[in-house]
Amino acid sequence: MRKSLQLSVVFAALVPACGGNDQIAVEAVSDDGQEVSAQAVSLIQLRGEQLGLDRNDVVRQRSRLVDELGHEHVRFERLYRGLPVHGGDFIVHTQARDGENFSAMLASSIPVSQRPTLTPSEAQAAAQKSLPSSGEYSMAADSRLAVYALDGDSDLALAYEVVSHGTQADGTPSILHTFIDASSGRPLRAYDEIETGAVTGTGKGIHNGSVQLGTNQNGTKYELIDVAHGSSPTINMANKTSGGSVFSQATNAWGDGTAANLASAGVDAHYGASKTWDYFKNIHGRNGIANDGKGAQSRVHYSSKYNNAYWSDSCFCMTYGDGDGVNLRPLVAIDVAGHEMSHGITSRTAKLVYSAESGGLNEATSDIFGTAVEFYAANGSDPGDYLIGEKIMITGKPFLRNMMDPTADGRSLDHYSKYKSGVDVHYSSGIANNFFYLLSEGGKNKTSAKTVTGISRAKAEKIWYRALTVYMTSSTNFKAARTATLNAAKDLYGATGAEYAAVGNAWTAVGVN
Repeated sequence: MRKSLQLSVVFAALVPACGGNDQIAVEAVSDDGQEVSAQAVSLIQLRGEQLGLDRNDVVRQRSRLVDELGHEHVRFERLYRGLPVHGGDFIVHTQARDGENFSAMLASSIPVSQRPTLTPSEAQAAAQKSLPSSGEYSMAADSRLAVYALDGDSDLALAYEVVSHGTQADGTPSILHTFIDASSGRPLRAYDEIETGAVTGTGKGIHNGSVQLGTNQNGTKYELIDVAHGSSPTINMANKTSGGSVFSQATNAWGDGTAANLASAGVDAHYGASKTWDYFKNIHGRNGIANDGKGAQSRVHYSSKYNNAYWSDSCFCMTYGDGDGVNLRPLVAIDVAGHEMSHGITSRTAKLVYSAESGGLNEATSDIFGTAVEFYAANGSDPGDYLIGEKIMITGKPFLRNMMDPTADGRSLDHYSKYKSGVDVHYSSGIANNFFYLLSEGGKNKTSAKTVTGISRAKAEKIWYRALTVYMTSSTNFKAARTATLNAAKDLYGATGAEYAAVGNAWTAVGVN
């Protein structure tokens, strides 16, 4: 059961809003008694209009985090004319670059009246009609007015939050919060306070076999929403390119291992997302793609016979096609999932531009971490290897790319001497892919015939992650990547160790000096 946050006011200050006339009230509130962040308050003062803040709002500091880099991230909650704004919480990143100081779903002023059309009893009656048909519930004695903003800017409304206490059909206690539009009586959303933790389901995927899945119970239905991993949802696009809905069904057993069962692809994507999250969390200490604990969407059955998968920052999501059934199977294999999510991490760190040499490094980063996730998952149906996409191939090559010998696909490069301006980033990625393989396992580059002694995949992963997140920039090229990984190796293992030497040797073997 989720406990209510016990807040105590530590500090309060009136902060002039942008424009100089209005005032935004800022209060420091937290469980641990931390004082208000002066830098966060200053940023709200300077740039509060980006969130639509004005004199009608009060913002309260909820928590403050200083990460391993010494950067401060401060979470705030928002009140509008004294009413809680559900979905109005935001984060201030006080040392963020490029003016990206706020993370928020709601970034607008709140043009809602405080005068409801419905009475509290009418709102309770509307909520009563929307309760699950199974189970037993009694209505709370009162209903609380609030601003509903859980859908961001798209559906702002004055609403009643009606709390119903009861028991679900299986005997589980229930504290159901239902939001009712205070003008129309329309149910906006409901959530169960008891169901804030994950439940565990089972699934049979096309590529990964029988696996356990993190799911969510919503009344009598189960959903492919992984509560334990940032509430990451898996969405059935139903062969469309927009819209879609979260997989939902009456039982918590998903898919049957065949492509004909639409949930089978959902199982693979959902599993791949969770394993990628766990890999970055447990190996690199990263809490989700954006390192903010928030999950990303996995969208399957995109379009019709779509032979690709991709990451999009705009929807913060991975998208997977079903393949055409001739060349490719559904593209939901675990190394593909790790690959696509790693594009999201690159976009939140080095932001390697997706063209020329930086684009090849961007693609290689995703291949490197997609491979690392596959090894980490240790799934018997798809054991770890240095091949990319081997599970999705039907005809032609038995893989998309081969890190051991990039030239095996007939297009990828294994040596910088072969690089020419304009080469596709998927093929120039072979240079860094082979670097990573040689650094991990040791071996010989096919073109240069130079031999490298490996230092282990675990150390190579650490070096690449640190290089990406600490030293690489948007325009890093292969030569700069050599410098970045040498710096990372020096930080982690010293400048005189075998690891530092191996990094230099591996780059030399692939022609980057």
